[in-house]
Amino acid sequence: MKDLAIVLGIRPDVIRASKILKLLNNQNEIEFDFIWSGQHYSENMKDTFFQQLNVPIPNFEFTVDTKSDATIVSSTITNLFNHFEKHKYKAVVFLGDTNTVMGSIAAAQHNIPIVHIEGCMRSYDWRMPEEKYRTVIDHLSDRIYAYLNSYRQQGLNEGISKNIIKVTGNPIVDIINENTKHFDSGLNYLDNEVQNIIENDYVLVTSHRRENILDIESFTNIISLLNSINDENVVFPMGYKTQEILENSDLKLNDNIKVIDPIGYLEFMYLLKNSNFVATDSGTVVEEACIMGIPSIQMRYSTERPEVYDVKASIKFDPTNKNIDFNKILNDVKSLEKNWENPFGDGNSSKIIVEDLIELCNSNDFKKHKPSDYSFDISNSFKE
Repeated sequence: MKDLAIVLGIRPDVIRASKILKLLNNQNEIEFDFIWSGQHYSENMKDTFFQQLNVPIPNFEFTVDTKSDATIVSSTITNLFNHFEKHKYKAVVFLGDTNTVMGSIAAAQHNIPIVHIEGCMRSYDWRMPEEKYRTVIDHLSDRIYAYLNSYRQQGLNEGISKNIIKVTGNPIVDIINENTKHFDSGLNYLDNEVQNIIENDYVLVTSHRRENILDIESFTNIISLLNSINDENVVFPMGYKTQEILENSDLKLNDNIKVIDPIGYLEFMYLLKNSNFVATDSGTVVEEACIMGIPSIQMRYSTERPEVYDVKASIKFDPTNKNIDFNKILNDVKSLEKNWENPFGDGNSSKIIVEDLIELCNSNDFKKHKPSDYSFDISNSFKE
């Protein structure tokens, strides 16, 4: 029996967990397997990130049916269930709020303790598949790593036991601190056309969230906001689903907006670091921008990261709003003063998480629960 299985499936997972994986790889107290769910499968959606972040390659890599969320989730559960029949672990670790974390159901079916990194975040926007997924895994988990005390309180408000939630800070701070010196090399990965565009002032954009791109009114408002940026170039690394929806719509982007395929971590962080501001619906990008001192427009009806508003690092743009003053949004983001404090932690989160995992494994606190343990106080085995 190995101590842990670490299950990841999308490129933001690779970024956020990269130091955790390296710390685990460089210790000899516990053994672990790194499992890739297969949710992201193309080279520029995963392999590039393993290489650029120097992440250990997965011990096991699955293939999933990507036709829909339902097929991704069902094949992930099946793959992990079958894997857990052949490979035994003291606990299984998941990160985030994607289709992959629904594989925690397979661990629950085998009565394997579940660990959730990025627990108790809530947007309270039930349209989001991520909101449903993060709620499910938090209530299945035997250990939750919540980034902030405010997130912990949200879990407590839902009846999750205080004994299983540990506040760690956000690992994305660790990753930026560790890799900042490498970001300038990202320029070398960009093609000549993009390099020429970014010689002058520019704005960076990402948009992939389904409640935005699958709703024609919201998507139209996002395109209208971007087309209102008429005094700067715009670089838009666009996910394949967003490209498909744009191509099949009547919407057009202005000529100053350069659409490119998804790119690697170093080139993206180079673009972010040197942009005037970023407009995005990505939670990770909003965090990264805040930590790096780059103003952002958060293109979301609701967010699980309100801290960026609290420290005045971001402007809210609600795509569902029918009466939007696009120019005011752009003027407001340009008026943000870049003197806010990073609200996400001190850069020691990965170490805190790994040390706790080692302690739990070595103390045999990862053990099968008795039926009497499943009560309002979900676990008396995991103690801070």
